[in-house]
Amino acid sequence: MNDQQIHEAMALLRQECRQWPSPSVTVVAQQYRSPFTVLISCIISLRTRDAVTAEASERLFGRADTPQTMGRLTEEQIAALIYPTGFYRVKSQQIQAICHRLMEDFDGIVPDTIDQLTSFKGVGRKTANLVVTLGYGKPGICVDIHVHRITNRWGYVTTGTPDKTELALRQKLPPEYWIEINDLLVSYGQHRCFPATPACSCCPLASLCKRIGVLRSR
Repeated sequence: MNDQQIHEAMALLRQECRQWPSPSVTVVAQQYRSPFTVLISCIISLRTRDAVTAEASERLFGRADTPQTMGRLTEEQIAALIYPTGFYRVKSQQIQAICHRLMEDFDGIVPDTIDQLTSFKGVGRKTANLVVTLGYGKPGICVDIHVHRITNRWGYVTTGTPDKTELALRQKLPPEYWIEINDLLVSYGQHRCFPATPACSCCPLASLCKRIGVLRSR
């Protein structure tokens, strides 16, 4: 896929992804319109299916949706509210620690820069970019495993890790696509461009994709 074809690819993705629900963190961002809830839902979502993330986020935010109120919950209370997400006890510790640090160091306001956000324990660049983009509406590119896999599969970038993919996309991807590429490729990766056997036979982007690393398809 070359620099001109990316425009066609993004237009096709927009059309194709209308049939699938938005990722859970995006739904949380739209519902609560709060950088804090985006940050916490990202923590909840790690190694957890979207449906479980959505339900756990709703339970937790129904009880507390600010650093002040959530920080008053015990680890056990948070763990019970986000169960059965993966590693829910570890996540409850991380969430409480984030709330306390926000109150102590940031006056209860979630930072809006990648460097400050990644200084929190358990917050990587993927989560930080989601907070910046979905929480604050600022430019950023969230690269999870789907974005990393698919953009390399296309041949649009050639990188070895999600962090390197983010840096490559920042140099190459037109800015108008920065915020939405994560939503689109997460949906596409979950429903069509699978890791092992992508559904190439019904993919509208097949003529644009170099299928790098694809050994079998359906």
